[in-house]
Amino acid sequence: MAVSYTWSVPMTERNLSDGGITVIHWRCTGVDGDYSASSYGTTGHSPDADADGFIAYDSVTEANCIAWAQAQVGQEDVEAAIAAKIEADKNPTSAAGVPWAAE
Repeated sequence: MAVSYTWSVPMTERNLSDGGITVIHWRCTGVDGDYSASSYGTTGHSPDADADGFIAYDSVTEANCIAWAQAQVGQEDVEAAIAAKIEADKNPTSAAGVPWAAE
């Protein structure tokens, strides 16, 4: 089964003067059957209200923020790390415990 990824943005921070988003709090969750892993982080941005393509806070969509965050952190890198976590959970190479409590 392939890992299915979901990106979300639970929070942003912005300039009150121009509505430019300065920080994006992002999360990426990967699911492969019964296994899942996630990564959470923030990206910093320097919006320029005079630049072409500027989108003020009231018009920004979650898709905009996800694209901006992915461009900074490298979508492929984040998803590869999550896939590696899931693979490690599916195929562990070590374990912890005490043998007398294994009953």
